[in-house]
Amino acid sequence: MLAGLVVIGAGLAIYRSATTTLVVLVRPVERELGTIDDPPLSPEGEQRAQRLARMLGEARGAGRLDAIYVSDARGAQQTAAPLAERLGKRPVVISGNDANGTAARVMHEHEGAAVLVIASSSSIPQLIHELSGLEAVSIAEDEPDVVYIVSIPTFGRASLLRLKY
Repeated sequence: MLAGLVVIGAGLAIYRSATTTLVVLVRPVERELGTIDDPPLSPEGEQRAQRLARMLGEARGAGRLDAIYVSDARGAQQTAAPLAERLGKRPVVISGNDANGTAARVMHEHEGAAVLVIASSSSIPQLIHELSGLEAVSIAEDEPDVVYIVSIPTFGRASLLRLKY
């Protein structure tokens, strides 16, 4: 009987320690067309950044973003700015070409939480693969309104959800 209670207790402890980490991935929104390498957001991009802030910035308590990670590109930082202001969070700037390091950092520092990562359309497939082990997705350059949500449970397989906003 004591052995049965120990097994039940251990099972309950494992169950309670099970968490799911959610990583929301978006690319920078529309930018001004021009001659500079790292252009600012276009008026359409500014509106879409505000829409993203409304969509992800309303949650209080459970479901609230724990952190915002952005690549070092101006467009990524400007995309995050309205949401960061709404949540009172300072975005963490990451290297745009280190998917492995970014995925490891997110999982180490934010296990069981929800995190937003704004990265280039070439980095997002790599991030999805590093976080979940799932096959890389292809991202069209003309789809700045797509959100990828990677759900990573402590036990079981990761899953991917693709949405438009």
